[in-house]
Order: sequence, then structure tokens, then C-alpha cells
Amino acid sequence: MEKILLRLLTAGCLVFVPILFKGKRRENFLIFFAKGVLATLIDAYVVGTNKVAYPVRPFPKIFKTNIIYDVLFFPLLSVIWVKMSERDRLGKKLLKSLIFSVPMSFGQWYFEKNSKLFKWKKWSPLHTFASVNFTLFTIRGFIGLIKYFDKKETGEYGN
Repeated sequence: MEKILLRLLTAGCLVFVPILFKGKRRENFLIFFAKGVLATLIDAYVVGTNKVAYPVRPFPKIFKTNIIYDVLFFPLLSVIWVKMSERDRLGKKLLKSLIFSVPMSFGQWYFEKNSKLFKWKKWSPLHTFASVNFTLFTIRGFIGLIKYFDKKETGEYGN
């Protein structure tokens, strides 16, 4: 069952890649790859410190983390969130982040209890909630910083 779920997740993500990468391709790729790096680093730490395990994962002899989550699923969600919230003030961004972090927390809790996709040792839905929000806002800040320096370089902000 777990391998079927992972295949469905992979297929679903791959279907959305062309749709999500229309428009601001440079920005979307920056979001995608930055989130992939950040998620992989955090997940490697979490798995390395024995807080979470992934009993069923792709390439188990090579990776201890679930690379589908780290380099495909979470980055795609970040692209969606940044697009949804790019013109919003902080309060609205916080509310929109809940659209992602709350279902992710409940979903991981459910799958931890009912599948072998996750095994939480020193982890909880609150940790998932905090880490999803932390990474969303970190990537949003990173993209904002890049946009600031791009505008400064082109003279849009003045010198």
C-alpha cells in the first residue's frame, strides 16, 4: 500500500510540474530548488537525530529520507504558496500558510498512525506544523531578498 501511495504522490506531482512552472519560470525554479535544498537539509537532520524514520521510501539503500517529499512534493507546495501569497501582507500570508501547514500536519499524523510511510520517534504534528511554516516563510523571505536585489541592481529602488 505504501509504495502505491508514493507512486501516486510522484505521479500527481509530475502532472502539476508543467502547470506550476508557467509564468515566472526563473522565480519558480528558485523557489523549487531552494525549498528542495532546505527540506533535504532539515529532513537529513531530523532523520539523523532519530526523530523521524521513513520505513518505506524510494531508494532505501541510498537515502534515509524520503526524497519524494523533500525534492518534489514540498518544493511544489512552496511554489504554489509563494504564488498564492506574493502580493499579500503578513497577516494574509500567515492565514494562507495555514492552508498548507494544518492539512500537512493532520495528514502526516494520519499516515504515521495508519501506514509505514513515517515513524515518529521524537516528533509530533506540532513539529510538522512549525517546520512547514518555517520553510514556507524562509523561502518567501529568500525570494523577497532576491527580488529586492534585482530591483536595486536595475535601479528600480534607487541608489
